[in-house]
Amino acid sequence: MTDLTVRRLLVDMEQPIQSRWCAGDAFRTALFDALSMSFPVGEQFFIDSVRNGFKELPQEKQERFRAEVQGFVGQEATHRRLHALYNGHLEKRGLVNHWEPRARARLSLMEGVDVRHWLAITAANEHFTAIFADWMLRNADLLGDRDPRLKTLWLWHSAEESEHKSTAFDLYQALGGSHEWRVRWFRRVTLIFLGDTLRQTVSNLRQEGELWKWSTWKSAASYLFGRRGLVRQTFRPWKDYLRRDFNPAQHDSSASVRWLEDNAGSFSLVGR
Repeated sequence: MTDLTVRRLLVDMEQPIQSRWCAGDAFRTALFDALSMSFPVGEQFFIDSVRNGFKELPQEKQERFRAEVQGFVGQEATHRRLHALYNGHLEKRGLVNHWEPRARARLSLMEGVDVRHWLAITAANEHFTAIFADWMLRNADLLGDRDPRLKTLWLWHSAEESEHKSTAFDLYQALGGSHEWRVRWFRRVTLIFLGDTLRQTVSNLRQEGELWKWSTWKSAASYLFGRRGLVRQTFRPWKDYLRRDFNPAQHDSSASVRWLEDNAGSFSLVGR
């Protein structure tokens, strides 16, 4: 099992977030701002999924997961809180969060559904965030240095996502979740996640007056499909999820371990 530590990030989220904070780049900024808009509602769903899945385990299996579930909930609750503060600054800047109400409407349909479906959705989203997180940690320079606290926020978040990437997946397996449903939900989540990301990023760019600039889409092509591109370098680990014998723990987490060791002064440990 994974030993998950809850950390308090030592950054000041009271200061405003400027436009083009990410390396002076309109597209990258709009993309990261879009992702942040999804986190408060998404992280709460993940917390609920894991908590409820844990409660469904037979008593003899609960002890195996207890500490990890507590750590997972603590980490995700901290992410939710900080990104809610982040999103408050985006709202003051005039950006409209269209992603959250769409997500809430979809998640309302899950009420009363077998918790294994909740966990399958959570595990799929956690795989997305884990492979993106690992890529981000290995390409941290692409965040730039215009706003060091946001760079720290995203890299800390990435390190913790890599840390707890197996929790929902392992709970799903422990509850007898099938490979077929795991893959079916993963394909659905892929389409929904990519669609929501694109729609909110485009909305952010439109509201910032950056949508129809050649430089915006030149940057997008490079960031997503260039030599170090996000899509180009994460397609293979994305595809691994379809394997019957896959487990997220099979993916390397050394970038997360290294960042947490090298940046221990950026956070304090909760309860220690």
